[in-house]
Amino acid sequence: MSGDTCLTTALCPAAGPKPKPCSFKGGSLGNKYVRLNVGGSLYYTTVQVLTRQDTMLKAMFSGRMEVLTDKEGWILIDRCGKHFGTILNYLRDDTIALPKHRQEIKELMAEAKYYLIQGLVDMCQAALQDKKDLYEPVCSIPIITSPKEEERLIESSMKPVVKLLYNRSNNKYSYTSNSDDNLLKNIELFDKLSLRFNGRVLFIKDVIGDEICCWSFYGQGRKLAEVCCTSIVYATEKKQTKVVEFPEARIYEETLNVLLYETPRVPDNSLLEATSRSRSQASHSEDDEGFELRDRVRRIHVKRYSTYDDRQLGH
Repeated sequence: MSGDTCLTTALCPAAGPKPKPCSFKGGSLGNKYVRLNVGGSLYYTTVQVLTRQDTMLKAMFSGRMEVLTDKEGWILIDRCGKHFGTILNYLRDDTIALPKHRQEIKELMAEAKYYLIQGLVDMCQAALQDKKDLYEPVCSIPIITSPKEEERLIESSMKPVVKLLYNRSNNKYSYTSNSDDNLLKNIELFDKLSLRFNGRVLFIKDVIGDEICCWSFYGQGRKLAEVCCTSIVYATEKKQTKVVEFPEARIYEETLNVLLYETPRVPDNSLLEATSRSRSQASHSEDDEGFELRDRVRRIHVKRYSTYDDRQLGH
């Protein structure tokens, strides 16, 4: 049987003699095989492999540490045996092919730390850093799933926030090629801005609101501006149908404006004076304060009115 052999048998605990401690004199065995039971996985290897590097295994099998054996003579190691074969291969060859998945690399690194195999720990750490640099997304865009989640996210953010609400499933939406094109342009602009200002502005998406397409801009937890990209069209039946517009310049301008709130949340008298009303209204009730905040929000609508017949609007 070769030194790579692993007998993966699940050893269920059973009543019987307890493991016996013994002083293992590894030097007397030389290259003879020893039998290891690592968390229920059985391995054959040699003392020469186990003592090749200055690790905890060398301390165990050179007589410096006491080891436990069961009644059949298997040496017991109370660790998960999933990666022990990889540990043995590293001790034999000083190198191994690491697992592909990050989670398995983390598991292997935990075992290497336990056995004090520093070279393998360094390999795992380097691989994890490479995978982080390779696969970590450039920017992450949260998608709102509830109003409470949105509120917590905006209040806790230390960055300015730009939110795009788009809801094509709204039954008032006009499914025309022009409307669809404008909606797509808004979404594309959102993606471009999120890449352009990544790290400086938190961009979030909302797909559960009532509006069809609306941009909201927040600074230090407060709503600063809103750009609602809808217009009203009167058909011959006089039914209102919302159609998405694309005020690109206004959206870009408001995105630049929120960068003024990029600083940490510390009292700034000049900023507060520039963005709030006079202090004389500070004694209003909470309801009045909420109304005041809403009133301060700049809401920009792109409105266009048209008819498909000669009748005047309102008739």
